[in-house]
Amino acid sequence: MNLFAVTNLNDLLTLLQFPFMQRAIAGAVLMGILGGLLGSFVTLRQLSFFSHAVGHAALVGVALGVLLQLNPTWMLLPFSLAFGVVVLYFIDKTDLASDSVLSIVLSGALAIGVILSSLIQGYRGNLMGVLFGDILAINLTDLILTLLVLVGSGTFLLSTLHQQILLTLNPAVAKVQGIPVQLYRYCFVVLLSLAVAVAIKAVGVLLVNAFLVIPASVAKLMSHHFSRFLLLSVIVGCTTSIAGMIFSGLFNFASGPSIVFVQFLVFIAVFCWIKLTAKTA
Repeated sequence: MNLFAVTNLNDLLTLLQFPFMQRAIAGAVLMGILGGLLGSFVTLRQLSFFSHAVGHAALVGVALGVLLQLNPTWMLLPFSLAFGVVVLYFIDKTDLASDSVLSIVLSGALAIGVILSSLIQGYRGNLMGVLFGDILAINLTDLILTLLVLVGSGTFLLSTLHQQILLTLNPAVAKVQGIPVQLYRYCFVVLLSLAVAVAIKAVGVLLVNAFLVIPASVAKLMSHHFSRFLLLSVIVGCTTSIAGMIFSGLFNFASGPSIVFVQFLVFIAVFCWIKLTAKTA
């Protein structure tokens, strides 16, 4: 929960002078761009349940970090990465539907996470903070990690954009044309898992999937041209993150849920606008 309530513009400007607020806004911008970029491909490739599973299973990494008295972030990153790769491997090596595999692995990981959480004695602030998120608590290390994941994701996706588009639209044709489909799939899962891990501290395990899916969904409503869709997704992710931070400060609401709430409102507004425009056309 935020420590300050803002009643006018001067109070808002004063609040923006605090280092923790500046770090939070920088983090919101970076995560908004990252969420919009990766979320575009998550939405088109129907991987929203995958990112949802990675986010919720991250509870195991957080609980392990608390139990071992380590920084939960340093346990969260490798665990999320390992979980994402293992799940994709299971999907490839079984005849079960991907949603069935995800449900099974997610349920098992959640069960383990709850059991480990019950073993934690005393203060559980770190665990609760990761569950619900607190972007005001991010530090310089978190910003650097987010920036590294953003640079890595942007470099990989934009340098192979043609191949990524073909892989998204028709994996069979991409394979025939010699594109290393499996390698690209695993690289994307690695980046997606890392993005989920760094975003969890800001918006929490319970809302991290919305951070990836909503901006891309808004952009998809607005444009079906891929390049424009990708750009709009990044813009929506970035601007709604900043707007959510301002909304959080104005009304003294929790920052992570405020960002997702603003994104949800934007989605509803764009959806209504598209429908009204279609009726009057």
